Amino acid sequence: MTSKAWGGRFQGEAIEWVDEFNASIHFDNALIEMDVAGSIAHATMLAKQDIITKEEKDEITDGLKAVLQDYKNGDLEFSVKHEDIHMNIEHALIEKIGETGGKLHTGRSRNDQVATDMHLFVKGRVHEIIESIELMQKTILGLAKGNIHVVMPGYTHLQRAQPVLFSHHIMVYFWMLKRDKERFQDSLKRIDLSPLGAGAISGTTFNIDREETKNLLGFSDLYQNSMDAVSDRDYIIETLSNISLVMVHLSRLSEEIIFWMSEEANFIQLSDQFTTGSSMMPQKKNPDMAELIRGKSARTTGALTSMLMLLKGLPLTYNKDMQEDKEGLFDAITTVTGSLKIMNGMLDTMTINEDVLEKTVEEDFSNATELADYLVQKGVPFRNAHEVVGKVVLKCINTHKYLKDLSLEEFQTEHEAIEEDIYEVLTPKVVVDRRNSTGGTGTKAVKEQIEIAENTL
Repeated sequence: MTSKAWGGRFQGEAIEWVDEFNASIHFDNALIEMDVAGSIAHATMLAKQDIITKEEKDEITDGLKAVLQDYKNGDLEFSVKHEDIHMNIEHALIEKIGETGGKLHTGRSRNDQVATDMHLFVKGRVHEIIESIELMQKTILGLAKGNIHVVMPGYTHLQRAQPVLFSHHIMVYFWMLKRDKERFQDSLKRIDLSPLGAGAISGTTFNIDREETKNLLGFSDLYQNSMDAVSDRDYIIETLSNISLVMVHLSRLSEEIIFWMSEEANFIQLSDQFTTGSSMMPQKKNPDMAELIRGKSARTTGALTSMLMLLKGLPLTYNKDMQEDKEGLFDAITTVTGSLKIMNGMLDTMTINEDVLEKTVEEDFSNATELADYLVQKGVPFRNAHEVVGKVVLKCINTHKYLKDLSLEEFQTEHEAIEEDIYEVLTPKVVVDRRNSTGGTGTKAVKEQIEIAENTL
């Protein structure tokens, strides 16, 4: 018997470094549990359809379980001569139980086998990602509820815009993650399809039962076209796209954390667990974990782009190029799950410098819009009010003052409609709490937002 699954057609022995180049066992061994599960389901179906005997099925099943246990015990050696996880397992099975192991591949190709493994793998990992997202959402909710009255500057163009509640700001990422979670949940209906039984390209002449293996493996539906079953990698692209978007969101939050922790802002402090020092400058405390997450977003986007380029020129059905669908996906899944865990830990142990935030919003012009709105409520057209406030701000800048430092007389020089109540109106807390429109930053509106968010979980 030849050492290659396909060796009967070939006379010459492969060069060793060609075997190495051709092999995928050094990375697709991550699929071993899925491969064993798929093979047990296939053998069970073959016996039910009287294609193999019940005794052969039991021998194969016990052998597969023993091979998997050998792997867990560290006693299973993989070889590039057997190319991939599928043939390494089959080789180990035949070594354990003899020629009966060779009957396992009846009515099956490595094409539908690897597709089945990948569907099972992606399905399991997507559920894990969803759980990690929900854990981070809960941490964000806790931060928002625990800091419901903390006011901070809100930015546009990274310039002070209007004061907002910290709880309102951090809740943005709850809703980003909610959309991420929904995208993963929706993708499951396209991931949860069984390709098993599609064969190499056109099905099989054996009287197999694809519904049986679908049910045994917990899939919700079947591919209805054998060629589509072995060539579809859309679900991998979709998963990589969803991962990339999560990483973009985590990268944006990382950027904010990095800025908030800078000495120029000093809005927060991160736990020592999630920071590092400098080998030269002993005073440094660097937000390296946030920077790494920001950097790792490039890896996942790269994996997505690589997968798109991999498929764009491929004819139907299976091509060896598709062996390259795994490493980028495996790495992206590891990256996003690790990043979610690290970010969750950073947020959970983060300290908010309330005194700094309070002082910051007292010493800027982020309440200028409130003065414009105040004039509008006095009957002044908004465009006119905008111009008046611009002149008032310019006066403050020239005299090194903030709006609340101006006397009533100075205000009234610019517009007579301004009255004594303007000082309360310009107080940051009042500025915030007047914005109670749905989705606004007012305390009442944010509490309603948090309640809605809790209900979505």
